[in-house]
Amino acid sequence: MSPLRTARAVAWSFLGIRKGSGLQQDMQQLNPLHVVVAAIVGVALLVAGLIALVHWIA
Repeated sequence: MSPLRTARAVAWSFLGIRKGSGLQQDMQQLNPLHVVVAAIVGVALLVAGLIALVHWIA
């Protein structure tokens, strides 16, 4: 499975909007370890972006 598809699935889960059919398709095709790694990277990027935004504003 491509890293782009995994990242897209994780991004949709961050937003909380996803069709049930898309979720079922992702669950069948994606590797759980890749999803966990992509989620950790996504959270780290989100936190780093928020910290940078706070430092830029303050």
